[in-house]
Amino acid sequence: MRVNRRVRWAVIPLGIATAISLAACSPTTANGFLPGFDAEGGQATNQTSMIAGLWTTSWIVVLVVGLITWALMGFAAIAYRRRKGQSGLPVQLRYNMPIEMFFTIAPVILVLGFFAFTARDQSILETQYDEPDVCITAIGKQWAWDFQYNGSDCEESEGSVWSMGVQAQTDEQGNVINEIPELVLPVDQTVKIKLESRDVIHSFWIIDFLYKKDMIPEHDNYWSFTPTKEGEFAGKCAELCGQYHSMMLFNVKVVSETEYEDYLATLEAAGQTGDISDVYDRLQNAPGTDGASTAEGEQN
Repeated sequence: MRVNRRVRWAVIPLGIATAISLAACSPTTANGFLPGFDAEGGQATNQTSMIAGLWTTSWIVVLVVGLITWALMGFAAIAYRRRKGQSGLPVQLRYNMPIEMFFTIAPVILVLGFFAFTARDQSILETQYDEPDVCITAIGKQWAWDFQYNGSDCEESEGSVWSMGVQAQTDEQGNVINEIPELVLPVDQTVKIKLESRDVIHSFWIIDFLYKKDMIPEHDNYWSFTPTKEGEFAGKCAELCGQYHSMMLFNVKVVSETEYEDYLATLEAAGQTGDISDVYDRLQNAPGTDGASTAEGEQN
């Protein structure tokens, strides 16, 4: 009986350790429980794994530092506790050169390491495609989005088509009840997005793509990437931009190249052609009103 009990107490921690090890092998765990990955480990863009790697590695390093710090705190609390019969205060000043050097050098190494890896990845993320397959202008406004599809040249509006969106409307439970703006992207095609703002600072964030960039009035930003997985993804403004910031939502739909071309053809057939950025200003669509009351294409 005693042997069986010992075996049981040995098997329980072994089983827990095995379960943790197996869980760590899953794509979800390996990528720090971040969105943008499917069950097979497929990523939303060509940059998603790199961003997740920087995130998870940073957390692992911080966790190790935390464990060492907690262990030293526990050791000090136990080893230098007040013993029976002791009175008064212990020595308040005691200098130890090795420890002082460790507490100085170790944080410097950590900070330099975090900086080096972050700067390396940021340099890659901020490298823009010179000749993208697709160039799109995303325009932020209080509190919605417009998207202009410019072919392969972000600065050329001839032959462009566009879609204009309205801000989200919600019911009493907070569910979106109207059609919000949609950005359509072709899978496995290089994409360059030009980011513009009509009024205040916004931030363009596609959640599963694990990256966001500010949209600053009178200053255009750019973001280049390649969507690698078809599907639908949520997007939103990530910069507090006014009263209805939380309703500044949009959807992203990554489709095949054929479906993408068909979508552009529907915009052209609807007469939504040319340069939208010089024509349409802030679109008012206050909550509680019918989004359809401001007709698409109507200038305020």
